[in-house]
Parts: sequence; structure tokens; C-alpha cells
Amino acid sequence: MKVTFDDTVHDIEKNEELTKEIETNSELKDIIVSYVGTKKQPENDEVTLQLVLDTFSEEFPEFVLPLAEENFIRGYNQALFDIDEGNKAMQEIENQTNDQD
Repeated sequence: MKVTFDDTVHDIEKNEELTKEIETNSELKDIIVSYVGTKKQPENDEVTLQLVLDTFSEEFPEFVLPLAEENFIRGYNQALFDIDEGNKAMQEIENQTNDQD
């Protein structure tokens, strides 16, 4: 199974964070950036979050997929909550308008 994180499909929604070079300010980041840099060998020698995500999705999908699933479920739940709150607000406005008549 191959998971691809391609943020180039929708330019309007492009996440600038994916294209920034990663600063290695911890031992774990240093290990990951070194590994990804050696494996992917970027032309400009800059390891970006996009390259790290690509590498993790290829080599460690059982780590990436639960994060993606959790993020999706939280976003979906938030959307449902927002719809409910919007409907409640509209109902309150409608009730206030009806009470004034």
C-alpha cells in the first residue's frame, strides 16, 4: 500500500510549511533529516517536511495512517458540531423574528 501526501494538487490549499527546510534542533529531528536526506538526495540538499512525510508514508505507513485518520475524524466531528451550532443560531434568530411579529 502506498500513501502519498501530495500538496501540489490544489495550489489554493497549498501548505507552505511542507516546503520549508527542517531545522534540526533535536536528536530525533537530526536522525530523521539525515536519513531522509541520504535516501531522497534533494538537489538543493534541503530536507523539507514534504520529503519526510513521503519517506514516512513509504517506509512507515502504520505510523502515518493513524495520525491521518485521527485528523480526519476530528475534522469531520468539528464540521458536524459547527453545522449543529449554526442550525441552533439560525433557529434562535428565526424564533426572535417570529416573536417580534
